[in-house]
Amino acid sequence: MGLLTFSLNLTLDGCVDHQEGIADDETHAFFLRLMEESGAMLWGRTTYEMMESHWPAVARGDVAAPPTVREWALKLETQPKYVVSSTRTDFPWAHSHRVPGDLRTGVQQLKDATPAGVLLGSAKLANALDRLDLIDEYRFLVHPRIAGHGPTLYQNGLPGTRRLALVSAKPLRNGAVAMHYRRARG
Repeated sequence: MGLLTFSLNLTLDGCVDHQEGIADDETHAFFLRLMEESGAMLWGRTTYEMMESHWPAVARGDVAAPPTVREWALKLETQPKYVVSSTRTDFPWAHSHRVPGDLRTGVQQLKDATPAGVLLGSAKLANALDRLDLIDEYRFLVHPRIAGHGPTLYQNGLPGTRRLALVSAKPLRNGAVAMHYRRARG
């Protein structure tokens, strides 16, 4: 069974608006490494649609992009992508699949079938999966910014505190810090 790793950009005040992070070669390289270490991506419908509207064009070369960004787009094109959605069933982007049935069962089956692990990149979906006790690791890129607005991480709350064990913390040249935590179980 692979691990479910929740990974996201966030600001010091917990804002997860994708426009608030530093998008440079270093941050793209960080997420490229995470994707290369994982066997699949997992998103909610909204995140999938945001990604689908941009990254295939970058991969095709229709949008000018630096080499690390193009590399990210090309890897994303070939990576298995799984989507949780109760409203959409057609996912035409290459290697995209819908997670069928019950959320707990569908995601657990995906974890079981993906020994290299699943990389989760949707804040709202992470909230639901954390409530189901399915997230094993957290890999956050904390940016040196205070956004002063939302959406924020876990803004809808959780039923209880999640205890985490620090695996690593690595500062990047741009001032962001790559934080890796594992769930402290038991």
